Amino acid sequence: MSDVTPQFIAVVPARFGSSRLPGKPLLEIAGEPMVAHVWRRACQSQANRVVVATDDTRIRDAMLPYGADVVMTRDDHPSGTDRLAEVSDHLGLSDDTLVVNVQGDEPLIPPALIDQVALRLADDPEAAIATLAEPIADVDTLFNPNVVKVVRSLQGRALYFSRAPIPWDREHFKAQPSLLETDAWLRHIGIYAYRASFLAAYRDLAPSSLEQLEQLEQLRALQHGYAIQVALASAINPAGVDTEEDLARVRSLLSAERKGGIS
Repeated sequence: MSDVTPQFIAVVPARFGSSRLPGKPLLEIAGEPMVAHVWRRACQSQANRVVVATDDTRIRDAMLPYGADVVMTRDDHPSGTDRLAEVSDHLGLSDDTLVVNVQGDEPLIPPALIDQVALRLADDPEAAIATLAEPIADVDTLFNPNVVKVVRSLQGRALYFSRAPIPWDREHFKAQPSLLETDAWLRHIGIYAYRASFLAAYRDLAPSSLEQLEQLEQLRALQHGYAIQVALASAINPAGVDTEEDLARVRSLLSAERKGGIS
């Protein structure tokens, strides 16, 4: 495996509409909109270009004073991957360009993870996508359907993603256990690197039966036969912002960092 980070583009999708937190990308954290924190983290990675992709002029207008590269997209995309495909097409990216999707509600994402997922994809020329995972250490997380689990092959490729507790321990799961005795379970971390050629093809892929059952977008690629590399995250990835409680937690953390002089 190479230690040299390949060239790649980081895209930060920032959609204004949110059922739980309307206008989420522009919510203030430590004196700045959330999306500015995400953009800055992406800029601290080794990406040779960072783009904010948004469907709302308010987000564009908030980011332009930072000097951000902003691409306006349609507001009717059914998924974040469709939005990335439009950005890739708009930028005229070559088929072999690597594109990392940095979620716009991850203001604490370590830049090292952005680099890692790009490197993992570059290291497997036959893979269309790369993503990250981390060990699951507690029973509640394993059995929580809001936590996506992933099973890998010995070569690191995804075999399946599920909301169910996979792999199923036939011997010890006859009743829900009180603790996990091994590190056999992995939690999927939702950061992706794509080849631009896959993004171009994705728009023509019909939604798959597994995708619709689990409500997991990555299963469309897997069921259509595309290889997905899964690396174990090299750093802890703090939770993103989905609720008011998440927002309060992140505000507290970043405000403390600012007061302590940490960028």
